[in-house]
Amino acid sequence: MLRDYKRELERLRELPELALVIKIDPVGELLREWPELGAFGVEWVKKWLDLRDRLIEIAKVMRRFPWMVEVVRQRPVSILHPYTVEVYVAVDGSEACLALNQLKAFCARDGAVKEAKLEPAFSRYEAHTRGRLGRCTAPRACWPTPRRRGST
Repeated sequence: MLRDYKRELERLRELPELALVIKIDPVGELLREWPELGAFGVEWVKKWLDLRDRLIEIAKVMRRFPWMVEVVRQRPVSILHPYTVEVYVAVDGSEACLALNQLKAFCARDGAVKEAKLEPAFSRYEAHTRGRLGRCTAPRACWPTPRRRGST
């Protein structure tokens, strides 16, 4: 028993081997893989890192439509929630719109980007979801409205 105790004391006196610690920066990794997110700013990406899948969806769309990166860079988006970012694409693919809030959208057609007001008249647009176009052919499908129950 004394021998075991002495061995244990000797073992404790030895300096432990230093382990190689590599700090991984998840924000830096995400920005290296998806540089389009840099338009929102590093602090914004860090704030919403727990919604990584949604940020990647946004980056994929911005990679498809590069003009959106410049639009986002020019506007402050510090309080913008990732789920308020919406993209609409014309059914024929000729025009795409980026909505950063519920009031305004930025639309590109023939290389020119202009600001437009959002309204339920977007019937020629489909919601762009998960990297593919959604099935939005009528305004009611895009913006659900409460149905009337009947005349009383």
